[in-house]
Amino acid sequence: MPGNHPATPDSTAVRTALWRAMHVQIDPPPHVLVDEIGLRLAAPEGDWRSRPDMDPHATSAFRAAVVARARFIEDLIAEQADRGVTQYVILGAGLDTFAQRRPEIAARLQVFEVDQPGPQSWKRHRLHELGYGIPDRLHLVPVDFEASEDWLQQLVAAGFDPARPTVIVSTGVSMYLTKDATAATLRQIAALAPGSTLALSFLLPAELLDAADRPGLRASTNGARSSGTPFLSFYPPQDMLALAREAGFPHTAHVSGTSLAERYFAHRTDALRPSSGEDFLLATT
Repeated sequence: MPGNHPATPDSTAVRTALWRAMHVQIDPPPHVLVDEIGLRLAAPEGDWRSRPDMDPHATSAFRAAVVARARFIEDLIAEQADRGVTQYVILGAGLDTFAQRRPEIAARLQVFEVDQPGPQSWKRHRLHELGYGIPDRLHLVPVDFEASEDWLQQLVAAGFDPARPTVIVSTGVSMYLTKDATAATLRQIAALAPGSTLALSFLLPAELLDAADRPGLRASTNGARSSGTPFLSFYPPQDMLALAREAGFPHTAHVSGTSLAERYFAHRTDALRPSSGEDFLLATT
């Protein structure tokens, strides 16, 4: 998972948090997701809304895609909690704020945030600084992926029970990993307790994007490369589904970004619509 200086959050995680806040601050209601806590955690410079990557018009489709992705995950968590699932694992948690924003759902779950040690230590400090603290049901699990630490082993050491059904979510991560690394992760998750669910986002190859969204993907790819965290993997949906089946998942489904646009934006009267290009694998054990 990409990282900058070890004691600061990843720039992609910060950008995601700021886009979520921008949605609340500049887009008209109804808001797909309400999250300004990530902005508080990131504490950017006062003129952060003037950053080129925050341009309200040029980046609106990315902003919409980020909040659609987050809302999809939150709806999934609420649904699984209602089914009696009591464990929620976030791989590459970044500045995720579910536990702070949705305490009524989080109180029914053991929430495990997996991330690189440096950025996670920074986040722990910020949560205490802002008065949120770390409740007993929130577990911050540092895993040094660059040193090939086993995330599942670290998770169990933090109190995770692999014999109980869980929801595992990984958004905005698979593009930074090789296909082999993603396949290895899928095999570990497929071996978890029956009734577990994985939601994993992945980038589509450029030729499968709407023509209007291809320049945005090119810009994102170039930006990732220049920041030293290049995109390594793109997947046609059928390839990702095949990878999950080969890993041992008996049930797999493809959730397109286009379907999320329909679900969360169809009745908006403004022009806000998410870009295409990032889809989901939904797989159950």
